[in-house]
Amino acid sequence: MLYRQMPSSGESLPVLGMGCMRLPETPEGRVDDAAAIALIRAAVDGGATYIDTARPYHNGESERIVGRALADGYRERAFLATKLPSWKVESREEMDRCLDEQLRRLGTDHLDAYLVHALTRRRWNKLWDLEVDTFLDEAKADGRIRYAGFSFHDDLPTFTRIVDEYAWDLCQVQYNYLDEHYQAGTEGVRYAAEKGLAVVVMEPLRGGLLAGKTPEDVEKIFAAAPVRRSPAEWGLGWVWDHPEVTTVLSGMGTPEALDENLAAAEAARPGALSPEEHKVIDAVREVYRARLAVPCTGCRYCMPCPCGVNIPECLAQVNNASLYDDPAYAAFFYRSLLGEGGSASWCTECGMCLSLCPQGIEIPEVLKEAVSLFEK
Repeated sequence: MLYRQMPSSGESLPVLGMGCMRLPETPEGRVDDAAAIALIRAAVDGGATYIDTARPYHNGESERIVGRALADGYRERAFLATKLPSWKVESREEMDRCLDEQLRRLGTDHLDAYLVHALTRRRWNKLWDLEVDTFLDEAKADGRIRYAGFSFHDDLPTFTRIVDEYAWDLCQVQYNYLDEHYQAGTEGVRYAAEKGLAVVVMEPLRGGLLAGKTPEDVEKIFAAAPVRRSPAEWGLGWVWDHPEVTTVLSGMGTPEALDENLAAAEAARPGALSPEEHKVIDAVREVYRARLAVPCTGCRYCMPCPCGVNIPECLAQVNNASLYDDPAYAAFFYRSLLGEGGSASWCTECGMCLSLCPQGIEIPEVLKEAVSLFEK
């Protein structure tokens, strides 16, 4: 495993970390405890020791599973990060209660990193008024957390403002070759690094979009490239090529994905991609941008839907219909995956999902499109 240093302390972090938002699940949709624990431990054994979780992941189950996985000596080998739910806390005291509860759930007396989760301008204003800075200072002073950070879903001016208003150790941003100018983007990544923050990247493969089945015209571009790589290796390599990036989190949900990512990490050096290889990515990017209908990453922040709609799956199949120019292909998966419930037609347009989506997707409108494509 290769490592890059945190600017604030010089501590070395692995270039690849394990994101625990997409752990293996049972056919019933619950976390498969045994498979998830084995996968997290395999990540640590393979050197991907940065383990990232959060309170809402897997409907609250992720932290519990991570705590179990890091028993038996694995906690001492891991760099453990979880997050304060910025949308939920309403008082300074609640911040302490939340952190203490998470420590108990994770079975540890401290976190290596505690991030304020999914910050937007509105949420930052609220938390600043609640003295989140004092909370973080005191949590570091009393040893409950080692480093303070934030994850982010808003525009660049908000990002730079948040970077400037507290002495952060790290930030976590969505970054991949489709999102180089989205939210914080390349400019934000560089700004944070210049200000001395470690930059942790989430969604390097756009929720698996850049690693799965590729459109035929993308396959042709990769096939003509000067080097042979899988789509995932191309996507991860593009992120690692940026020297400002410290660690890349990948939601590796299978042993095969873990092995592929660990192998790719062996070449994770800044500036490793040649100008010709960057041209390959540029060409692929343009194909995806022309075809992608919905900027959904599958983060599942919109879930559970009060009406029972499986929102991420519905949006994924709308994208598949567009990406592969094959609505019948997407309709097959739509019907097979949603055969037991969760179809787009269940939406009542209550709007609850709109405030939860980090990408700002007009979800009810996209669900109407799903109904039109797949249910008529």
